[in-house]
Amino acid sequence: MSDNAFEDLMSAANSPIIVVATAVEGERGGCVVGFHAQSSIGPQRYSVWLSKANHTYVLGLRATHFAVHFLTSDDVEVAELFGSRSGKDTDKFAGLEVDTDDHGLPLLRRCPNRMVLERIAVLDDGGDHVCVTTRVVSAEGEGEFVPLRVSDIAHLDPGRSSEERAIHP
Repeated sequence: MSDNAFEDLMSAANSPIIVVATAVEGERGGCVVGFHAQSSIGPQRYSVWLSKANHTYVLGLRATHFAVHFLTSDDVEVAELFGSRSGKDTDKFAGLEVDTDDHGLPLLRRCPNRMVLERIAVLDDGGDHVCVTTRVVSAEGEGEFVPLRVSDIAHLDPGRSSEERAIHP
């Protein structure tokens, strides 16, 4: 295997970008996620991988529900907001039109293609991300759209580096 084979393959995959949001005891968090996938057809399951460097990860360890917002090619500024600032220092939802669902989740009005998920399990295999496996509670969308992809936001500097690890109780 060449030194760059893995990186080249992942770059070619060019995954769609989502914003994962959650809330615990009134505290909201959200982050850009590039690692996510359907993980079962029946029953419907979805998995997201949260960076251990993100504030959303710390909240996600206690959260029971998550909102996944699928970003479109018109949502670069949403990706910039949720992908280049730390939720530990910034209320990323301030100034946005946000609804709150029955689980207390922040739902971005600007991003109508979304799912609400209930956590089933968390897998930490020792890498810099953890896998959160979920049950799909609800899904809604406004038809076909062009997804925002990793290559569309490659210029962004993340709010935290992947080497940073959240310190949690």
